[in-house]
Amino acid sequence: MLDTKLHRRRLIIFAGAATVTGLAGCTTAPPTADEGSGAETTRTPTEAAAIEGDDEGEHHDEMPHEDGAPHDEGEIHEDETPHEEEGHMHDETLVGPVDHADVAMLSSSTGEHFQPHISWVTVGGTVTWTKESGIHSTTSYSPENDRPRLTPDGVDSWDSGFVAEDGTTFEHTFEKEGVYHYFCIPHEFVGMIGSVIVGNPNPETEPALAAPPESLPSAIRERIAELNEMIVAALSDDE
Repeated sequence: MLDTKLHRRRLIIFAGAATVTGLAGCTTAPPTADEGSGAETTRTPTEAAAIEGDDEGEHHDEMPHEDGAPHDEGEIHEDETPHEEEGHMHDETLVGPVDHADVAMLSSSTGEHFQPHISWVTVGGTVTWTKESGIHSTTSYSPENDRPRLTPDGVDSWDSGFVAEDGTTFEHTFEKEGVYHYFCIPHEFVGMIGSVIVGNPNPETEPALAAPPESLPSAIRERIAELNEMIVAALSDDE
């Protein structure tokens, strides 16, 4: 039987504003949610206004890169190297599993963030992302999104597409126990990556908690490894 005991753990998370140098080896862009991932997701009526342009297939060609140059949606530059400029620490208290979790997507003077970085829900629980500032997406690490799978085997992917209007929400319901990693399309390369723990999975058998795939740039692998370390610590805390 599922152990629904609430766990509480204080996390110290390092994040920082970053700039990127070196542009080469781009991959193709991940599809948006409307292209048929099959995910159990719900968009608000305002989300259509959040996607810039009439054709979702063209919006990534117009998205600005962090350095002002065009940057394709979802592309990964193999030799991008983030340089920490204004690193900061912030505390988060991870409590779970709960039936529903809220995550803010925001831009600030300290960088681009999912807040909290890690959510913990019950099996069948829902996460709601709210776009508070900037332009963001919530997109699962899945082959359907042109990324290696960092979710349990056999689950649906999700992708909100670019969300620009403040207050827009996007939901996903998690029906299978496990660990799920996700990213923001325009800000993945500066570390805007988040995680969802569902239920009380065994850390030793979770695909997402294995060594990050070598196909990802080193800075992204490092960020995922940091999240994995915090997730394993939370799942190992029996208090």
